[in-house]
Amino acid sequence: MSDDDVLYQAMLARDYRFDGKFFVGVKTTGVYCRPICPARPKRENCEFFTQALAAERAGYRPCLRCRPECAPMSPAWFGKSAVVQRALRVIAANGLRDADEDEFARQFGVTARHLRRLFEQEVGQTPKQISDSNRLNFARKLIVETRMPVTTVAMVSGFASLRRFNDAFKIRFRRAPSQLRKGDGERGEDGGVELKLSYRPPFDWETIHRFNVRHIVPGIESVGENWYERVFKLDGAVSVLRVRPEETQAAIRLQVLTDNPAILFEVATRVRRMFDLDSDPILIANSFAEVPVLAKLIEKYPGLRLPRGWDPFETAVRAILGQLVSVERASQLVGQLVRAYGEKVIHPVTKQEVQLFPSPATLARADLAEVGTTSARKETIREFARRVLSGKISLSEAQDMQRFRESLLEVRGIGPWSAHYISLRAIGDTDAFPGTDLILKRAMEQHPDLDCECVRPWRSYVAMYLWKEYAHVLSQRKEKRR
Repeated sequence: MSDDDVLYQAMLARDYRFDGKFFVGVKTTGVYCRPICPARPKRENCEFFTQALAAERAGYRPCLRCRPECAPMSPAWFGKSAVVQRALRVIAANGLRDADEDEFARQFGVTARHLRRLFEQEVGQTPKQISDSNRLNFARKLIVETRMPVTTVAMVSGFASLRRFNDAFKIRFRRAPSQLRKGDGERGEDGGVELKLSYRPPFDWETIHRFNVRHIVPGIESVGENWYERVFKLDGAVSVLRVRPEETQAAIRLQVLTDNPAILFEVATRVRRMFDLDSDPILIANSFAEVPVLAKLIEKYPGLRLPRGWDPFETAVRAILGQLVSVERASQLVGQLVRAYGEKVIHPVTKQEVQLFPSPATLARADLAEVGTTSARKETIREFARRVLSGKISLSEAQDMQRFRESLLEVRGIGPWSAHYISLRAIGDTDAFPGTDLILKRAMEQHPDLDCECVRPWRSYVAMYLWKEYAHVLSQRKEKRR
């Protein structure tokens, strides 16, 4: 069979694991589809593309049924160079929306011209084109899935006028926004906006949900049998989000209640990161296939993800407070920190007063007397906050991960375990490996032939699988981890 014949068989299987890996152009209709699309064109009418951009450049328009813009992002699309990989992560988080191209390129130590050249060579689009495409993809999602007025969608998407939005939308999708709106859209139980965020299965919701249950921030987060909820503040608006899994689709359902719809793109992006929705299980499984121990673990626990935090600063402080104490005690300490130093706001749903997580400016000058931890750890938190405020420590995904860990190690009280753990949880470093962790050390002792170097840059997933397998049998605590 040719490569295209293999792709056609994958399309016939409607296997969600291939969603976003390739796209199918249908010559008879002029549209291109995801491999999970219900349509079943004949083989001779199909043309295959590894990127949606390539299909559009060949003259195809996006399918109205499967909506290719909703496909999970593929790590294989992330270019070859580290600069392009880092820049794409920032673009995906809407990092180019309010910055000009020169300012954006300076984050990566290159000129805008050189960055454009790298992108055109490796991805086929400039950073600005990708950013604009992401905005329009999200706009279409809002048009199709919500009741939001078109004028509000245009504003949320960053367009200065409705006319410019309509023009760009028609060019991108060959349809006017009003032509794509079906029915009334969906609303949450308490109103607000509901969106579906897709992923590639398998997806172990139970494990990531248990992690959120055990690491809950009292007063800010709440969890139920099958849902996660958080109150937060972005751009001055106090809002609430709730996440729960879809029962019949490879997606999670995000409900957002807010008075400022302009934050929706960032909220959706943060939730995708929190639940690691853009992970590629096949890519990781292929990387683990040549290591017998890891191959068995990934078969035993399919779909493990890297749970991340809502905010990198908050996640880092929580990791510092969690040093040398149990998960339960760490949650208590975080609760003390929030109650004593968090900003007081009114919960949009319950109308009760709650506290948000303290800002870097607050913690940089706080005495932390209300937090029941050591004086040394309090000073570590203050010093970390001061370095974040001064820019000595960046929490941007644009940076080199190794340099980030080195900057953390300059803070007294942050050692190798904390540096790798913060890198993993706070900024999504897929290659962080807190090897001094007690459970990981004992797991590695049981498997002396396990060489994590051969699976880079996926060592963070190695840690997740070893924690999953051995936490319940190797969890003797009270050993120094830093």
